[in-house]
Amino acid sequence: MTTTPPRPFGRTLCAMITPFTANGALDPDAARAHAARLVAEGCDGIVLSGTTGESPTTTGAEKSALLRAVRAEVGDGVPLLTGVGGPDTASALRLAREAEEAGADGLLVVSPYYSRPPQAAVEAYFLRVAESTGLPLMLYDIPGRTGVRIEPETLLRLADHPRVVAVKDCSYDLLGATKVLARTSLAYYSGSEELNLPLYAVGGAGYVSTVANVAPRQMRAPLDAFDAGRTDEAARLNGLTARLVELMMASGLPGTVTAKALLDAGPVREPLQPAGREAADGLRKAYEELPAAC
Repeated sequence: MTTTPPRPFGRTLCAMITPFTANGALDPDAARAHAARLVAEGCDGIVLSGTTGESPTTTGAEKSALLRAVRAEVGDGVPLLTGVGGPDTASALRLAREAEEAGADGLLVVSPYYSRPPQAAVEAYFLRVAESTGLPLMLYDIPGRTGVRIEPETLLRLADHPRVVAVKDCSYDLLGATKVLARTSLAYYSGSEELNLPLYAVGGAGYVSTVANVAPRQMRAPLDAFDAGRTDEAARLNGLTARLVELMMASGLPGTVTAKALLDAGPVREPLQPAGREAADGLRKAYEELPAAC
């Protein structure tokens, strides 16, 4: 008898872009329309104001306005998480409280970046955020951007806090994730599309995907097949997304840039720059070659 892993925020989550108008302002109407499409095409939940949502260059007021706009569109039945965190604890606590006031269902809390604090300080930071609101936390382990990991031993200790319930894993450490999965009830969400299926197969809860902005059905299909016991089919479907995943997430351009190159969602904010013509053409070709029903 198999046991379903904990899925406090659903299984197939999108790390949603933040749409802007042509002059670079938040576009709540476009955000509502995009969120509605994501839910209609198979996303169980949405993560707003994460890396893909350009959180470092959006204000607290914009983050709250985005959350309220999307909530008005999708209703209360779709879990909405908001990204909080930053280089200092005070700003993380402020963003967490603002997210709770705006109606978030949970917080995606990135580890403190740039200063590269030791693990004891990383742990203290997360505990401060966990105590600042009544919302559940998904810890965001993305050392390639922050410069510091949330080490497995740190996760094991943090798992004792009742509001620390999940991890978005971009550590590329499948062994470390497996160790934490075996010893805690933390829900592990893949944050690296190429590891969505492998992590799911060893007990992961699902994914938080940038590529789901443009291909929500195709990203979900391998997990649906796996759950149905069709593991060969799951592997085949996973392989069909590989070229698009590679171009969107491993071509040297941030996922925000590549996603917006495929969507009518306005510009990216500087210092990011839009994808060049050659890159955009390659992305479009890979997207058009992806089977619609996967």
